[in-house]
Amino acid sequence: MLPTLQIRRVSANDASSLPSFSKEGAGCSSPIIHLTHLTRGLALSCSLLVLSFAALAAGGCGVDVPSSNSATPAEAKPAAPAIPDEIQKAADTLLGSETQVLAFGDLAKNGGEQLLAANVLPKTPTMSIPGTVISRATVAEKNSVGQWIELLHCDEHLKNSKGYLALTPLDSVSSWRLQFEQDAQKGLQLYVTPVKSGAVAHVLPIGIRWNPATKRYQSLDQKYEHFLLEAPSLEDPRSVLR
Repeated sequence: MLPTLQIRRVSANDASSLPSFSKEGAGCSSPIIHLTHLTRGLALSCSLLVLSFAALAAGGCGVDVPSSNSATPAEAKPAAPAIPDEIQKAADTLLGSETQVLAFGDLAKNGGEQLLAANVLPKTPTMSIPGTVISRATVAEKNSVGQWIELLHCDEHLKNSKGYLALTPLDSVSSWRLQFEQDAQKGLQLYVTPVKSGAVAHVLPIGIRWNPATKRYQSLDQKYEHFLLEAPSLEDPRSVLR
């Protein structure tokens, strides 16, 4: 059965409320309204098409889009301070051309300018004690007339201007393991341990520090608390507390 068509008669009064059409557009929608919708549709389609081509071009050319989760580069470590030429020349004069300056400045906290230098061995023997293996080391100070005076010398033995430091081994030492640190009040503190081949009993490091009372570097007792006096010769191994 076909649906019943409902026909509504339009009176003259109702006809005035209906939209008027030109003769050319009778029976169809307004050409102005239709054109507006068409323009908007074309503009939207063009915009989407341009965006699609842009995305394809970016992917095809290998353009990397930065990720928000990308890791930031690690901060560069500050470079070690350069050794002044005067300091290096003084160290080379004392120990030879193959000398490495380990520290310089007011090392003793006495207001003077000092340096710590050593002949570092290229191959480090295996030991459980940390530190740098050296054959020789020196601590020198610049005097009032600009000359560098050696205050501590470490080669086969440990010596200062007064003699052999207490606790230095009687046998010659070919290499030492050196550790050092800078204390804000006490200044440079050295710890040297003889390096011996083969299995040997554990040897405590010999502590050395500037003694403001005697104005020289001296060794410390095994508790690193009291200074020990030097020995004038190696035949007298006794050490006296100071």
